[in-house]
Amino acid sequence: MSDLPFRVRFAPSPTGFLHIGGARTAIYDWLLARSTGGQFILRIEDTDRTRFVAESLQDIMDSLKWLGLDWDEGPGARGTDEKAGYGSDPTAHGPYGPYFQSERLDLYHKYARQLIADGHAYYCFCSSERLNAVRTAQEAAKQPPGYDRHCRTLSPEEVQSRFDAGEKAVVRFKMPLKGTTEVYDELRGKLSFENRTLDDHILLKSDGFPTYHLAVVVDDHLMKITHAVRGEEWIASFPRHVLLYQALGWELPKFVHLPIFLAPSGGGKLSKRHGATGLKEYRDKGYLPEALFNFLLLLGWHPSDEQELFTAEEALKVFTVDRINKSPVAFSTDKLDWFNGVYIRKMDPRELSKRCLPFLQESGLLPDPCPPERFEYLVKIIPLVQERLKWLTEISELVDFFLNEDIAVPKKELLVQKKSTPEETHVILQRSRAALAELSEFSHDAMEQALRSLAETMGIKAGQVFMPLRVAITGRTATPGIFETMDALGKERVLKRLDQAITVLN
Repeated sequence: MSDLPFRVRFAPSPTGFLHIGGARTAIYDWLLARSTGGQFILRIEDTDRTRFVAESLQDIMDSLKWLGLDWDEGPGARGTDEKAGYGSDPTAHGPYGPYFQSERLDLYHKYARQLIADGHAYYCFCSSERLNAVRTAQEAAKQPPGYDRHCRTLSPEEVQSRFDAGEKAVVRFKMPLKGTTEVYDELRGKLSFENRTLDDHILLKSDGFPTYHLAVVVDDHLMKITHAVRGEEWIASFPRHVLLYQALGWELPKFVHLPIFLAPSGGGKLSKRHGATGLKEYRDKGYLPEALFNFLLLLGWHPSDEQELFTAEEALKVFTVDRINKSPVAFSTDKLDWFNGVYIRKMDPRELSKRCLPFLQESGLLPDPCPPERFEYLVKIIPLVQERLKWLTEISELVDFFLNEDIAVPKKELLVQKKSTPEETHVILQRSRAALAELSEFSHDAMEQALRSLAETMGIKAGQVFMPLRVAITGRTATPGIFETMDALGKERVLKRLDQAITVLN
């Protein structure tokens, strides 16, 4: 691959939320552009009007920014109005706009007409009924399905006559009928395709919108794209695009087809039945963008050593195309969970508190906006649960007894441990409360000394004191360290909750 600056584009279709596979493509595009001093372009391929989802455009931009990816041209580019969309001044987004394909229809029509004039394309008037009948006959004869080129030899006069009669037409590309088409992929090398297996595909639909095949070639050429990075599923269409470039007399960009994602078991392509496939689902579940970036980076690319943890800055220094895998890769959420846990544990408590705050506000544990003193309290308790936090969505369950002034009074069955009785537990909690109430300094060391001395005096193990005490003040059996927890709760709330638990045992 060239060391010259790369111009790359990420070109999603706004037909749904950003796919996890698309997010990986965007990461690789961004790395190639930034590491070579080139440009990363966001282009919106919105010509499929039947599947267009208006809110997906904002999701795409929000998701890219959440991953830490910025782009140089396109809607919401650096230094432009991030809300700018359809009908906006294209020069606000870069020198090669518009960056919405629906605003570039004149260009596609221009080059479709040029292909027809040069003998590389033709008008096809076949109805959907005729095409269905052809397909049915081919299946009955056990022939490969495809267009039978019925309109390929229509004369210009007949074409005009049918237009005059009000008929609608598509524009099809004239594929070579013999020989082979050779293409070159930067990962796989030279690939050959038999031309007889390729049908005359549609370039322009009857509604005036282009197919992907025409639009991507025209846009990549006019936007001066040097490297086209896309999924492996487009290899089957690769010869169509190469022949289009040749018919238009244009130089090809370099092509990189990324390996597909497989199901976690390694069998079959990743789909919704295997779990989340949209990036938004991972955001909503509480994954950190740093963890997802790192995970997707290594899901199809391997470094030269055994390093697994990469910041974006570190990845920029070592990412190269030649280390991208050719083979499909299994998508393991277990590995993603591991990455997320690592990044959570490494994060500064104040920063982690900022990331957790929206989830706590959503659950009603903290107000929006959050008062400074409440946020500072969150910063204090975050280290107590940081080791146990797997996803940010778990934070509410882990800290609710800290943030709520009161908790549900534990049931007697939970307070009384095995091999103990309500009467014994009652005594333990009463004496624990008395010992804690007497403390002039409600600190970790003072509490531990007082309660261990109490256990020794009563002739029981320290755990027989700590467990009912833990349940009484938190309502659960698994929490952070008992003394750190009481220190964070404060003396007043600890004594109040002990009083409630003692009442239950009465």
